[in-house]
Amino acid sequence: MGNKAVTKPFSLNDLPGAGRMDVLCRCTSQALFISHGIRKDVEVYLLLLGPPEPPKVVLVKGNEVKRMSPDERNIAGHIRKALTVECDKRWKKVHSGVYISKKGLKELLEELSKNYSLIYLKEDGVNISKAELPSNPLFILGDHEGLTEEQEEIVEKYASLKLSLSPLSLLAEQCIVIVHYELDKLTLECFTQP
Repeated sequence: MGNKAVTKPFSLNDLPGAGRMDVLCRCTSQALFISHGIRKDVEVYLLLLGPPEPPKVVLVKGNEVKRMSPDERNIAGHIRKALTVECDKRWKKVHSGVYISKKGLKELLEELSKNYSLIYLKEDGVNISKAELPSNPLFILGDHEGLTEEQEEIVEKYASLKLSLSPLSLLAEQCIVIVHYELDKLTLECFTQP
C-alpha cells in the first residue's frame, strides 16, 4: 500500500519524490524475482493513494509479465506506463502481465477475498512460523508509513489472519522476503516428506 504513491506519470530520476515509489518498486522486485527467473505463482497488487487521482491499483502477474527486470528503475517504468492508461473499476491490461484499475482499499479487498485468504502482516500478530498458513494466501502490508487507523479497520474486516514476522518494524521488502522463505519451506516440506 503506497499512501503517498503518485497516481500520475512520474520521473524515473526521482522515485522517492514520487510518493516513495522506490519502496513499491523494491517490494515488487522482492515479490517476483528469484535468481535467473520470476515466481510464476505470484501476483503483486500496488495500491497507489497519492495525488492527483487516487486511488489506483497496479497489478503485476508473475506468470504473464514480460520485459521486467528486478531493478527499481525498470519496475518504475512499468508502473509509470500503467499510469498513462485511462482506467475505471475494471482491470485494464497495459501490456504483458501489467494491469491497472481505479479501486480503493475496500473494493480491492472485497474482490480479492473471493479468491484468496487475506493475511495482514503486523508486528503484534501471531508468529508466522507457528501459524498454519492457508492455501492461496495474499499478504497485506503497508509502506514506510504503515496503515492508517481507517485502513487497518478495513483490512482487519477482510483478513482471516494477522501474522507477525518480527517484533521489530521491518522494511516492507524485508517482509516479502521472509514470507517467501516461510512459503518456500512449506513447499520444501511437501517434497521431502515420505
